[in-house]
Amino acid sequence: MTSRLRRRTGFEIELMAPPGVSRRTLAMDLAGRCGGSVRPVWHHDSEPSLVPGLGRFLHLTQGFEVLRPDGTQLCTLVDDITLTAGLDPKAPPIPGWFRVLTDDSRLLRLLARHSDPGGTIGSALDGAAELWGRAVQRHGNFYRLDDAADATIALASPLGGERERPCEIVTPPLTGDHFAALEELLVPARELGFTVPHEAAVHLHVDGGPFRAPHALANLVRLFAYWREPLRAVLRTNPACRRLAPLPGPLVEAVRGVPSYADLRAAATEGELTKYFDVNLTQLLTDTPVRDTVEIRILPGAITAGPIVDQAALVELLLDRCLDPEPIPAGDDVDGLLELAAEALAARS
Repeated sequence: MTSRLRRRTGFEIELMAPPGVSRRTLAMDLAGRCGGSVRPVWHHDSEPSLVPGLGRFLHLTQGFEVLRPDGTQLCTLVDDITLTAGLDPKAPPIPGWFRVLTDDSRLLRLLARHSDPGGTIGSALDGAAELWGRAVQRHGNFYRLDDAADATIALASPLGGERERPCEIVTPPLTGDHFAALEELLVPARELGFTVPHEAAVHLHVDGGPFRAPHALANLVRLFAYWREPLRAVLRTNPACRRLAPLPGPLVEAVRGVPSYADLRAAATEGELTKYFDVNLTQLLTDTPVRDTVEIRILPGAITAGPIVDQAALVELLLDRCLDPEPIPAGDDVDGLLELAAEALAARS
């Protein structure tokens, strides 16, 4: 029997389309089934750079927001650059698929505001070019915008290598029947031939507000640091999943005492905390969160709702335990972890 969730929970589910099918295909299928519509959107991400001296490129790739007939969001479908297994890196670009690249996060946000994800590669940089008073230059299949000193502002390039096939389904916060809401998205994906990628994960987002209290935030750190291996065993974390790591040492050391919120923020800064850990706490440690959630990143990939909801329900119990003022103890066995969940379940009763 599938468990029920009590919290508002958002999901990010990583899938792979079969050859000849794309995330746009799934978006159109979902919109058709509910009588809704599809709106192209930009997805922000980064990737390693092959240019000497430049650590990474920031890029915009094409995603698709699916809207119900009343205008509410059903889901958004975006790329995930960690999904590469099974793709042909030499596959030529499909007409209409492109991306925009730059090396500055402020420029990326500006480009997203002045470029149409549903437009063409040839017009992708025109809005930004007007702001700079410069002409876009074409070099083969690429388009480049330089400033007055001939420093490159942005590039627009075709999207090759079958990058239209990776598909991360991003749901809005779900409050009702989580199983039914996920199956509404996953049944069409299964029917179109989507599969679970080799590197896949499912990410959970829960409201961050309750976890800003110092004791709750400290317990979150204790849970994912002290119980890391039992958590990964119980949840069957995918060993091929990328962008996962144990929480940084300074933050773990800070929760051995009774830290204040300021102590935790300082430790996170010292440990260079980013979102790419087993649990993403970054939105709890800023005064201006973009998405005020705790993101749990260690669930394995899945394409049916049952396992996702069952595992999310276990995580939810452990998060309930984090809200208890009593510090979570250290432990290294599955039975002890399940006892923590049982304590939270008993407290509900």
